[in-house]
Amino acid sequence: MVNSSHEAMHRIFQEDPGIFTRTFRALGIPFPDPVAVSLLPTDLTETKPLERRVDTLLRVDTADGDGYLLAVEAQVRKDPAKHSSWTYYLAHLNAKYGIGPVLLVVCQDESTARWAARPIRIGPPQWPSLTVRPLVLGPHNVPAVTDPSAAARDVPLAAFSAITHGKDPNAPAILKALAAALKTVDEETAVIFGELTELGLGKTPAAQIWRDLMAVDLSFFRSETSQRLRAEGRAEGKTEGLAEGKTEGLAEAVVRVLERRGVFVGRDVSDRIHRCTDTCVLDEWLARALSVTVAEDLFTDA
Repeated sequence: MVNSSHEAMHRIFQEDPGIFTRTFRALGIPFPDPVAVSLLPTDLTETKPLERRVDTLLRVDTADGDGYLLAVEAQVRKDPAKHSSWTYYLAHLNAKYGIGPVLLVVCQDESTARWAARPIRIGPPQWPSLTVRPLVLGPHNVPAVTDPSAAARDVPLAAFSAITHGKDPNAPAILKALAAALKTVDEETAVIFGELTELGLGKTPAAQIWRDLMAVDLSFFRSETSQRLRAEGRAEGKTEGLAEGKTEGLAEAVVRVLERRGVFVGRDVSDRIHRCTDTCVLDEWLARALSVTVAEDLFTDA
């Protein structure tokens, strides 16, 4: 089952795809800087009957004209079944788009990362017909950003560092540096990367440290902080007072998340979102806004 930690581990590349090139440049693999990046549909399903979906799929264009597809998979544990899925993804993407695909696997523990980095050889051992070589990012190779000034220079990379090092002993230092860095950026950016960090940390002890450091805007995502504050408001009998001012913020958050992901929001869709006064429905639309490719899909079975 997909969880919020899983989502944040790959969605952070949607917020700043440059994390990919900057991180691997530091590791001695010189991917060129992107000049344009577009979000592609993640559905790799054949006509019938098997459905396959990559976590995040980006098309990266470069100045030399030799762009590539970046398929990002968030992997929280070893899963041998993924080998056949990843092989399928790359073959299908190459056939569908005619562009060389790169598989990036993001992990939060070194054991899973080492497993994911092993080449996948398809065919008899004496002559493998296909070899898949995933690129892997995890606590073993992502820099631990503990300097607040360094974090401020690259907030997305600092947030990614916090997510991948969430189980490390030095997680508190990374989180403190990130918290300080978020104070140097605009409110919208701070809210997005603050929430992505909380979601990415999942159920780790570092998540509570982060919640203690941050006061997260209720209008974004469905984090534990947001849910806890809403529950406290209900317990104090303040639900009505919160709801009136909150629905407008939730509605605006739905629209902003869609727009930041490059999903076109027409006037009819925007009007329907802003007319809604049910916070439960808005919460559901906000969750869907993170994955839909067409704005109207927000309302499916709503």
